[in-house]
Amino acid sequence: MFDGYTSSELMSIFAMQGFAGLSLFSVFVLMAMGLAIIFGQMGVINMAHGEFMILGAYTTYLTSGFFQSYLPGLFGGYFLIAMLLAFLVCAALGALIEWLMIRHLYHRPLDTLLATWGLSLIMQQAYRSIFGAREVGVELPDWMMGAFQVTDLVELPINGLFVMIIALSIAVGVYLLMYRSGYGKKVRAVVQNRPMAEAVGINSAGIDRATFALGCGIAGIAGAAFTMIGSTGPSSGQAYIVDTFLVVVFGGAQSLIGTIVSAFGISQAQSTMEFFLSGSMAKVLTLLVVVGILMLRPEGLMALKVRR
Repeated sequence: MFDGYTSSELMSIFAMQGFAGLSLFSVFVLMAMGLAIIFGQMGVINMAHGEFMILGAYTTYLTSGFFQSYLPGLFGGYFLIAMLLAFLVCAALGALIEWLMIRHLYHRPLDTLLATWGLSLIMQQAYRSIFGAREVGVELPDWMMGAFQVTDLVELPINGLFVMIIALSIAVGVYLLMYRSGYGKKVRAVVQNRPMAEAVGINSAGIDRATFALGCGIAGIAGAAFTMIGSTGPSSGQAYIVDTFLVVVFGGAQSLIGTIVSAFGISQAQSTMEFFLSGSMAKVLTLLVVVGILMLRPEGLMALKVRR
């Protein structure tokens, strides 16, 4: 696989693919954080999580078009507003879906899987009806164009670096929310011992709704970040949902740190192997390694002790 490359060329290739993997890591970690919050606390297998990501991407696309048409002088800063709108739109829809459907299916994981899978199909068809079947892209502000020249062979795209900064900032924000706030204490109490949390007056139903909305909102931010590295189509979310579940399970379903470590490892492995192998073979090898590790450590890289 490495025949024909000098050691310096291999080092440049690994560095180049490593930087490329950081953009993939950013999308993975944002998607997986939202999914881990939902699955870790509520036990809900949200198969429509990728469609919430695409909703955030379409929100960013619409915001970009609005600024281009009506506020061209402020176009350079539209992306920050688009991220906020993507979060709010996805969080609001998530809260509505939780109230209409998910709350009736708690403790029935197979039913939530089927229901959210049906929801994903409905959302995909809605996107086709509204935006059409063709993929769309957003125009980036001038300051996001270009790249930093690291070496003669390695460039670091500015938009990819910006996406990574967003992902790390959101990860820090989620950590502070979950481990340094009153809401986070309530969430962890419900995760560790739901009956006891309810006995001391915690509204577990309200916590569930807020948590589902938060997870969907983070998926919306992932969609905004996704627009910077790829085009958006009605079924684009399906390309990431399997990898996202893999990240969550490998990292530990209730561990934020484990999710971040898992997202980094899987994204770097896939990005590096895709240079030497086909994309599908890179995914297969990554999956085999992850399955092998999970056979030795079924709880994932890091696991939270939960009382049942």
